[in-house]
Amino acid sequence: MNPSTLRIATRKSALALWQAEHVAALLRAAHPGLAVELVPMTTRGDEILDQPLATIGGKGLFLKELEVAMLEGRADLAVHSLKDVPAELEPGFVLPAILPRADAADAFVSNHYADLAALPHGARVGTSSLRRQAQLRALRPDLVLLDLRGNVGTRLGKLDAGDYDAIVLACAGLERLGLAARIRARLAAPDWLPAPGQAAIAIEAREGQTSVLALLAALDDADTRLAITAERAMNHALGGSCTVPVGGWCVLGEHGLHLRGMVGDATSGRLLHADASSAGDQAIELGRQVAAALLKQGAGELLGI
Repeated sequence: MNPSTLRIATRKSALALWQAEHVAALLRAAHPGLAVELVPMTTRGDEILDQPLATIGGKGLFLKELEVAMLEGRADLAVHSLKDVPAELEPGFVLPAILPRADAADAFVSNHYADLAALPHGARVGTSSLRRQAQLRALRPDLVLLDLRGNVGTRLGKLDAGDYDAIVLACAGLERLGLAARIRARLAAPDWLPAPGQAAIAIEAREGQTSVLALLAALDDADTRLAITAERAMNHALGGSCTVPVGGWCVLGEHGLHLRGMVGDATSGRLLHADASSAGDQAIELGRQVAAALLKQGAGELLGI
């Protein structure tokens, strides 16, 4: 028997709430008569803002409290930005739905400069992402890269206060919050790689909750799942951590999948790239193939594996 009400565990940030409301609206449209409620909560990743994520346990800190809520029966599902979901889920959890991907590019945001090339020598750029730092360092080794944590509004506020000359955010997050006008330039593939899964919204639920999983499956986008599967398989084979700079971008074309991967060094700006293609039903193998090519180039030294 299907549940009459689904409860969505979500973080309290404006972007997380937008994503949860978006999923709620899609569920109501797909299943007329179904009631959907939000269960907002604060995670450790939201509370610890004075240290880089890489040093306090990684992006999985955004998931733990939401997973506990599901285990305790206070929520039936959780909604995440897929790039925040570790390459390997906690036992007992699955991703029954991945929504169609939005713009996966990163956004160059500045009040005074049109793009990365226009920044003056020694300009201050804010980002806590080691992946973004590595690519910035490769393109502009003269820049001063400064840590930047907090939700989208907080980060923009710090830029507007003059703490930074520019910051780098995700295009999708700005667009979802109605802030697309803040994007001065797109940092996009193939030259600049996003985080694996960037711009995709994932729905997490407990394994074995058959009726809940059946309701959620209606929202799954098969093409996005294929591309994301390749990116996440590559990330998993490279250690699956946000403590190292890993980028991945997979596209699905008429001849199958094409994946481009990157491992970098946020200190030196050294970047390693690898590409491969495969049939659409070999997404996991494709991810592992690109990871192996990166490791053959010396990625293990950068990753500490």
